[in-house]
Amino acid sequence: MQQDMVPIVDTHCHAGKNWYEPIESLLHQMDTNGVDKAVLIQHRGSFDNSYLLECASRFSGRFAVIALVDSSKSDALDRISEIAQTGANGIRLAPKEPFALWEKAEQLNLVVSCQGNIKEFASDEFREKIALLSNLKIVIEHLADADGHELPPYSQFSKALTLSELPNTYIKIPGLGEFSQRQPVLGSNFGFDRIPPFIEMTIQAFGPSRMMWGSDFPPVSSREGYRNAKNAIETHPVLKFDRNREWIMGKTAIGVFNFDR
Repeated sequence: MQQDMVPIVDTHCHAGKNWYEPIESLLHQMDTNGVDKAVLIQHRGSFDNSYLLECASRFSGRFAVIALVDSSKSDALDRISEIAQTGANGIRLAPKEPFALWEKAEQLNLVVSCQGNIKEFASDEFREKIALLSNLKIVIEHLADADGHELPPYSQFSKALTLSELPNTYIKIPGLGEFSQRQPVLGSNFGFDRIPPFIEMTIQAFGPSRMMWGSDFPPVSSREGYRNAKNAIETHPVLKFDRNREWIMGKTAIGVFNFDR
């Protein structure tokens, strides 16, 4: 990687021992496809974050870690404090998690990677909650769970995009396979018959400096695959301008996640 180039960052990857693939599988995809850094997102139902933290330590400066706690437990707030002390960069929360957990993340200067569905992201309740957390960096996962079957004028997705009016919100854009239908008969080149204009709508709302690419490895392997998920975004018409591409493919993430934490 040349020093004058912005690192390419994949902001949504999973690795583990009890589910998904080991870190070496992710590193192979990253190295093969020219990805410099990645954010390790703890997968749902797994509350032991030690493997992800060990990976970040073993490959210093290459990974950031978004941990997960069991919010149903009485010691959840203490666990978030422990996560901050052990070097995690943030915590994964859902829109309906108790407000105290969100508030604790803000106090500890942790990033929140937010998993939810389109209805939750479009709800007034969620907007009102995070509007109270102006110092907390909140990253909406999976393009706010955009529904590829939603028809124009995409009212529900448009409502979710109004979260961009809160300046501390960011959004991850995935590979096109998350919201575009696979062709029944595949051609010789990668592509989709119909791609909803969700990325175009998102850049109008958030702007490139609050957007970031996330592959969703390894689930992406059962869709279009890691290479196609990266290339389709990197060559998307919205990213034809160098400034947009630099922000979305790395610069935004470098500013949000402290890889040297």
